[in-house]
Amino acid sequence: WDAAYERELQTFQDIGDTGEIWFGEESMVRIIRWLEKHEVPLDSSVLDIGTGNGVLLVELAKSGYMNLTGIDYSPSAIQLSEKVREKEGMSNIKLKVEDFLAPSAELSGFDICIDKGTFDAVSLHPRDAVGKRRLYVGSLCRVLKPEGFFLITSCNWTKEELLNEFGEGFEILEELPTPKFCFGGRIGNSVTALVFQRK
Repeated sequence: WDAAYERELQTFQDIGDTGEIWFGEESMVRIIRWLEKHEVPLDSSVLDIGTGNGVLLVELAKSGYMNLTGIDYSPSAIQLSEKVREKEGMSNIKLKVEDFLAPSAELSGFDICIDKGTFDAVSLHPRDAVGKRRLYVGSLCRVLKPEGFFLITSCNWTKEELLNEFGEGFEILEELPTPKFCFGGRIGNSVTALVFQRK
């Protein structure tokens, strides 16, 4: 990931391109619409897990959200998101190099946690993916307040699989609509987007 974000950082410095927006802009719109529809207060503390280039946080800030934190275990990703934040003039966004599988003690008490593809990346880890997924769920339970919301977008997991992964400690509130496709007479989604609430 460091190498990928170093390339994106260089591209941003050269031509101002922020780089990849995981799952496209509609995935950000989907998240922001849900927050607005449910009148989630603008001062709610929001954690973007695996923030990458930080563009989701910028969009949340533009929508009026004020208490925003982005973490990534890649220092290059945080450097890139700092540059994006600077360019957009969003000084209220906090950014930290942080491994979500071993979060620091001060990473706690969030009202909302958002994941766009980070759980997917953790799930693909070549060593002990099952153990790493358990660590992820444990970390999520530590950083998210009881009754807090967890919004996840995944291209690797179906709704049923995510319900199984997050069944302990979380309840499903809603499945967000994502683009559908038809293949061989069956309809499916290439992306799953769910909202959980911590019990």
